[in-house]
Amino acid sequence: MKRFILAALATTLVLGANGAAMADDALKAAIAGSARTPANVLRDGARHPYETLTFFGIKPTMTVVELAPGGGWYTEILAPYLRANGKLIAGTNELASPDADARRGAERFIARLNAKPEAFNKVQLGVFEPPRKYELAPAGSVDMVLTFRNIHNWIGEGPDNMKTLFASIYTTLKPGGVFGVVDHRLPAGQTQDAKASSGYMSEAYVIGLAEAAGFKLAAKSEVNANPKDKADHKNGVWALPPTYANKDEDRAKYAAIGESDRMTLKFVK
Repeated sequence: MKRFILAALATTLVLGANGAAMADDALKAAIAGSARTPANVLRDGARHPYETLTFFGIKPTMTVVELAPGGGWYTEILAPYLRANGKLIAGTNELASPDADARRGAERFIARLNAKPEAFNKVQLGVFEPPRKYELAPAGSVDMVLTFRNIHNWIGEGPDNMKTLFASIYTTLKPGGVFGVVDHRLPAGQTQDAKASSGYMSEAYVIGLAEAAGFKLAAKSEVNANPKDKADHKNGVWALPPTYANKDEDRAKYAAIGESDRMTLKFVK
């Protein structure tokens, strides 16, 4: 009996290791896949998608919400990765929004999905339009919520709206679910601008928002760190590539710095 138990345990461990390897291979395949646009692939060296998503603990069987996917940089990876055995919900603007810019954003994103149905036709849409409306998924139904360089866009809505926003994320997640955050990082010790006008966020401030909503900080990663970025640029983070807000002014300097220094935080419900 003892020998049987040990053999069964060994088999379980091997299967677990193989499952992890298969999940890693699936993620690598999605990152290398044909759904991605060449311009987005060029930014992999600054955005580290494999390392970032692995740090958050993503698995191909999960239900994942991507908040404010914008042009779909991460959607191009997440949708194929989750397509067969998981689910991707894009939390985006509503086509019926009273705001014309929000409607146009929704139209652009849906057109992006429709352009490659073989990769994106299983992506589900949820409404995430701060501070007006949050309809992402049923409460307690999601394994992971991800947001990439977005919190600085929301902070200007004010403290009460930020509490509501973070509470909506918390409610959506299952117990033990993960909230993964990447954002431009303000150097420690600097005061957080109430509107994040430079595009940079205090790591301590973001952690405070999440913890106030009930999250526990599980881990930090420096995978998206850039020590060359001192966050002191004219026109803020947008001076850096790929935006180059100052055009040719000091362009070589900003190119040498590269993309922004970023916090990468993993929270758990």
